[in-house]
Order: sequence, then C-alpha cells, then structure tokens
Amino acid sequence: MSSSKRPRLQRHDVVEAAVALADEVGIDALSMRTLAQRLDVVPMALYKHVANKDELLDAMVDHVVGEIEPAGPDENWRHGIRSRILSSRAALLRHPWAPGLIETRTQASPVVLDHMEAIAASFRAGGFSVDLTHRAMHAIGSRMWGFTQEVFPTQQPAQDETARDQQFGEWMKRYPRIVEMATEIGGGGGCDAHEEFEFALDLILDGLERIHRESARADG
Repeated sequence: MSSSKRPRLQRHDVVEAAVALADEVGIDALSMRTLAQRLDVVPMALYKHVANKDELLDAMVDHVVGEIEPAGPDENWRHGIRSRILSSRAALLRHPWAPGLIETRTQASPVVLDHMEAIAASFRAGGFSVDLTHRAMHAIGSRMWGFTQEVFPTQQPAQDETARDQQFGEWMKRYPRIVEMATEIGGGGGCDAHEEFEFALDLILDGLERIHRESARADG
C-alpha cells in the first residue's frame, strides 16, 4: 500500500472506480478485492461506503442511469421520450455490462424511479391518459433503459470448414427464411443493432401516437 497522503475516499470514488473497472474487465471479474486493489486500499475500507457487493452493484446501475440526458423543456412528448431513450442507449453502449446487471436488480432505486417518472410524465404532458401511459410503458419495456432482450442467443457456426458447410446445408433445408435473413441482411455480416433499436422504438412511438390521436378524436 502507498504510504503517501491521499484524499479521503468517498462513496462516489468507489462507485466511479467500480464502473471504470467493469468497463475494462467486465462485471464478472469485478470483486470487492479487485476494486480495493484498484483504489489502493484494503477491502474492508470499501465497506465504509457500501454495505456489500449488492449495494455496490445497485450504485453502479444508478451511476449509469444518471448519465442519461433529460429531454429539453420545449420538446413535445414524442421527441422528448425518443431523445431520452436514445440517451439511455448511448449510456449503455459506454458500459456494455450494464444491461445484464440491470436485469438482475430486484427493486428500483430513487434514481431508477426518477427516469421512469420522467418518461411517464412526458406521456401525460402529451395528453396521454393514465391507462394509455401505463400501456406505453409496458410496450417500451427494456428499451427505456437502452436495450432490448433477445429471444434466443444466435447459434455460432462450426469452426471446421467441412462441418460448417454441412451445418449450413442442414440449416438451409430446415430454416430457409432464417438463413435468408442471416445471409442477406448487412451483406451477411449481421444487422446494425443500433439501427434496429431505433426502428423498433419508432414503430412503438408511431403506434402510440396513432392510438393517442384516435382517443383524442373519440373524446372530442
């Protein structure tokens, strides 16, 4: 340990160091011991600021959510929600471990609730009813945090060329439409995840806007 005088460790120092470490080595490699080594302190020093690793992980989620930019005061509901959600995605792209961590949290912190409240408030300010706002929040789902949940992980082709050709032939016979998409979209290199995220978000917002207009006409 260094014997030189250094500033007193604060909670935000611990959380920022944990986020930076997870960015470098991944969330699975993050431990109280490795974090203590990064901060050049004994592990017990961390427990003055976080009660346990779960509390640290909650604080890391809050840190990432805190990076989300609020909507501008003059933006209409659609632009405001869209810009906030795309800011959420930008934050998660900076911290690739965050989606998996968010999915493991069992309760919402005030920071998380503030983000959800801001989105719900934008819908309500745009004239959405309480019921439609509730449905909209469910429709957006994990996109409000900047990610979407894949149905199943993509099966990787075999490494051996002969086995890969055989595998591909079997897939062509059994799953021709899946193979068609896999080979044609993006020149066979896969789809643009961010483009697909925006497409789905706009599709949802388009549908909500249509339902909102129809409800307004019916009420009028």
